[in-house]
Amino acid sequence: MTEHTKVDFGADRVDGATATTPGPTVLEKAAPRSERMAVNKIECNACPVLCQISEGRTGACDRYANADGRLIRVDPVCFVSRATDATEPTAIGFSADADAQAQTQTSADNSAPLFVTGVGASSTYPDYKPAPFIVSSQHEGVDMVTVVTEGIFSYCSFKVKIDTDRFLGPEQSNVRCHGEIVGHVTTAEYGSQMLSLGGVHHLTGGSKKEGRVTCDMMLALGNKEAVELTIDGGASLVIRAGAAPVVDGVEERRMRVGCGSATIGIFAKQWFGHVDEVVVVDDHITGVLTEHQAGRCLGMTRSGLKIRGRKSTPGRYFQVANPGTGWGGTDIQDPLAIVEGFDPSVARPGMRILIVSTTGEHAQWYELDSDLVPRPAQMPDTVRQTVERIGENCEPSLATVLFIGGAGGSLRAGATENPVRLTRAIKERLVNVTCGGAPAYVWPGGGITVMVDVARMPDRSFGTVPTPAIVAPIEFSMTLDAYRELGGHMDAIRPLADVLAHGPEHLEGAPLARRTLARHPDNPWPLGMPPMLG
Repeated sequence: MTEHTKVDFGADRVDGATATTPGPTVLEKAAPRSERMAVNKIECNACPVLCQISEGRTGACDRYANADGRLIRVDPVCFVSRATDATEPTAIGFSADADAQAQTQTSADNSAPLFVTGVGASSTYPDYKPAPFIVSSQHEGVDMVTVVTEGIFSYCSFKVKIDTDRFLGPEQSNVRCHGEIVGHVTTAEYGSQMLSLGGVHHLTGGSKKEGRVTCDMMLALGNKEAVELTIDGGASLVIRAGAAPVVDGVEERRMRVGCGSATIGIFAKQWFGHVDEVVVVDDHITGVLTEHQAGRCLGMTRSGLKIRGRKSTPGRYFQVANPGTGWGGTDIQDPLAIVEGFDPSVARPGMRILIVSTTGEHAQWYELDSDLVPRPAQMPDTVRQTVERIGENCEPSLATVLFIGGAGGSLRAGATENPVRLTRAIKERLVNVTCGGAPAYVWPGGGITVMVDVARMPDRSFGTVPTPAIVAPIEFSMTLDAYRELGGHMDAIRPLADVLAHGPEHLEGAPLARRTLARHPDNPWPLGMPPMLG
């Protein structure tokens, strides 16, 4: 079977039951026709699959459909309003009224009121032609151009930061979704466990099922949906961008205030005079107050407590227990398990000892009996307040999902006939890169590797194609002069008001669906971010 004899992958009718947005975008009257294709089908050339789509059905990606013999984009184009008020999102068709409104707003403050994002903008794969939208506008009197497209990313992944001390699994362990390997555990960071999910090798380097499951998992993560994962030799997880992670069925509440040593340093003065010893249990560094520099600076007397683990520096101990989901991210449930005893030449009956975790979720008060055995006792209110303050200083536990994609290949040809100039202009800070209007960090070194927080992107920003690959929005904004210098497609530039009124120039009078969202309050206006305007 050649690439021009693909089957009809569509599974849904394009009617009121499945079309979720008004006024689908008409891309063209008919795509190039294969000689062996049935007369009631059209070929979609938006990705390498080249679906042959029957009348009234969608292609394999559910993004394109055959409506009366014309290829349409089912989803609306997403516009971001410069306003940040919490208005409800709206879906509006392009019209002359929108054109007039846009012109009025633009002339009033000399700045574009809307920003065209790549969400729903379609792609021009294999980018032998200009990007779907190359929009001119003004910002503070400066002529600007934004190149807007949806990129098809095989080289992409998600980095997930999970705020917890709980043991999720050994570093380099496989992460699975529906039994398929979709990533791995990577190096932990301060107070957080880290996962690397997706990537080209899982998308295309394994079995068809692995690629399909990986792609579905990445789509759900990018679109802020909950995903269930398991880690070999570790925990089961439910993660969703911007929500508390669930570890082994328990929702996490707090990110640790610091390691055991840091917690000692923070609260030593508040404990002084109310305790004789404090142990802060932590999988990384467990702290012992009277040995710690903070206790010594306060003039505290050593308690004679002997603790398990490998001593680092005074009052700081490594490896007091194995990693786990118990106290301080260790596997202990009884804190006395890490206490070997007390030196009788130093310790004395009645000594007051607090053992606490780095989140304050676990805490126990002990007093030494006549045999120097720690016995549980009622915690004094002054000490309890310090434990509560540990919890107060812990930030809420969240799962943060970062999309990383390599914007290379032919995608750059949609912006310029000489793609390396776009890469150079980005590195020279002449071009601002955004994804769905959200600021993207561009990694140093070769190529255009972008990283963006999906929580700051519009809902439903991501799609897929069945190659399999992820579809993600990307926008390149710059001054008109900078676009001319990098050899941009100057003939394809269209004013924002014209785009608002008529949609793509090949629309030929049909309506184009649009949804307009208030700008995310944490996102700078994409046209106004430095260094573009100095």
